[in-house]
Amino acid sequence: MLGSAPPELANVRGARWNPPGTAALYTSLAEATAKAEGDHLIAMQPVPPRASRTIYELEISVANLLDLTDAARLAAIGIIEDDLSSIPWEPCQRVGGAVAWLGHDGMLIPSGRDSDGSNLVIFTANQPASTEVVVRGSHGVG
Repeated sequence: MLGSAPPELANVRGARWNPPGTAALYTSLAEATAKAEGDHLIAMQPVPPRASRTIYELEISVANLLDLTDAARLAAIGIIEDDLSSIPWEPCQRVGGAVAWLGHDGMLIPSGRDSDGSNLVIFTANQPASTEVVVRGSHGVG
């Protein structure tokens, strides 16, 4: 996370896997993947942000997970490897929007920045109201 944003803050403006208006919390399964994703986000900015970066270890329950980490599954729904790291985001947003619309509260996807990594996109509006994001730890990124 950048700056003082809380780790449970969902993105509603839209990003690779969520169209605008579909709330999603982007997480990674490994710290190296989270760092690679954050490095890329910063590199995309015309003026690099000066805010501090923090890596959080989170605990959250996901009851209805769709695993799309298999390349054959992605290809079957029209996503190719280049879509994982290219702009525009529309192909991935269409998939994420459909996954959320179908009621899934999570989607496991390969990282476009770490070839061995996976990301978990959590569709927060599809989670039970009692779901909590528990911060297990955190540290700054240099």
